[in-house]
Amino acid sequence: MSQTTNTILMIRPVNFRMNEQTAVNNYFQEDIHLKNAEINSKAQEEFDMFVNKLKAVGVNVIVEQDDKLMDTPDSIFPNNWVSFHENGDVGLYPMFAENRRKERRDEVFMRLESEGFRIENIIDYTSAEDEGVFLEGTGSLLLDRINSKAYCALSPRADEDLFIEFCEDFEYSPIVFTANQTVEGKRLPIYHTNVMMCLAEKFSVICLDSIDDKKERKNVVKNLKDDGKQIIEITEAQMHQFAGNMLQVKGHNDQPYLVMSKAAHDSLTAEQIIAIEKFCPILSSSLETIETCGGGSARCMMAEVFLPKS
Repeated sequence: MSQTTNTILMIRPVNFRMNEQTAVNNYFQEDIHLKNAEINSKAQEEFDMFVNKLKAVGVNVIVEQDDKLMDTPDSIFPNNWVSFHENGDVGLYPMFAENRRKERRDEVFMRLESEGFRIENIIDYTSAEDEGVFLEGTGSLLLDRINSKAYCALSPRADEDLFIEFCEDFEYSPIVFTANQTVEGKRLPIYHTNVMMCLAEKFSVICLDSIDDKKERKNVVKNLKDDGKQIIEITEAQMHQFAGNMLQVKGHNDQPYLVMSKAAHDSLTAEQIIAIEKFCPILSSSLETIETCGGGSARCMMAEVFLPKS
């Protein structure tokens, strides 16, 4: 069992723009006064540069093209609809925005199989959409694969009962809490766990200030410490620069890297950078258009592939 992988799936966008259907509860999204075609072309440039940087350090990036006919503005964030596991299981997840549901495409599975990966079993939670219940993949679920724990910040996109069901199916112990951000003076739920928290092999980057309930905060800290993870705290302001939206991946010779956007990297203090680099180098890339219009960052763009090879 491994916490990090060398293989990630990424979807190259063809219709990227600000998704009006997700903006209702993703307070990280902002409007840019550009034509959609221009936004998409900028996003493609950022995407290609990011992929090149990952490949340059030896990450195996499988790039699948988005389907233009589907009109899926958020397809660049595949980690919300699918997760891939070491035993060959695949999780398929219910999505809050109707136009994101079309991102779930069989071609993606066919592509992975053509790359030599084996899919044994698909565990499909998508029927929950009919009841208006959602759990958006590894956006909502932070998996500590080694210690079999799953962290989940509840929100309109992360339902507690469905989270517990996932934990039973995949044999994870659930750690449930609520993480908030201040929006126009109100404390409102952060839409995805993976924007306030990152779980690496030996450390966690986390915005503890977003967990308002003291008991819940203590429980999260206790679990991380019990598992020997060093806690690197970030502020809410840093979280807004996507400093929580990071992913540890493996490059050449299993060398780990902590991957993040340039905005996230620039927001970190010298002390935080030293704390991270004790464990692994940082790899960052500019994702300005994707972050501003999409309200997601580096972590959201990478679906980790842990599937066995056939």
